[in-house]
Amino acid sequence: MQVDEATVRRIARLARIKISDAEAKGLETELSGILDWVKQLDEVDTANVEPMTRVVAHKLKMRDDVVTDGEIADQVTANAPLAEDNFFVVPKVVE
Repeated sequence: MQVDEATVRRIARLARIKISDAEAKGLETELSGILDWVKQLDEVDTANVEPMTRVVAHKLKMRDDVVTDGEIADQVTANAPLAEDNFFVVPKVVE
């Protein structure tokens, strides 16, 4: 796939990168090469390949989904300017 100078300048503008005319010419060739390499990946037959997230199969450890207060409410509210029954007391903002 060929990338022209207008496309390079548009990409640079979207990325908020300032490029000179010489850099734009160099980037045309570089980006075209990268896109040609990516196009080669279309030739690979992946019809029978299972989707994966990593090379080695790994199962995540599961834990019980239990709601707790962490059992450290006193420590959490210890430095609060104002606390009551292990809750932060804040000024009323809605009337």
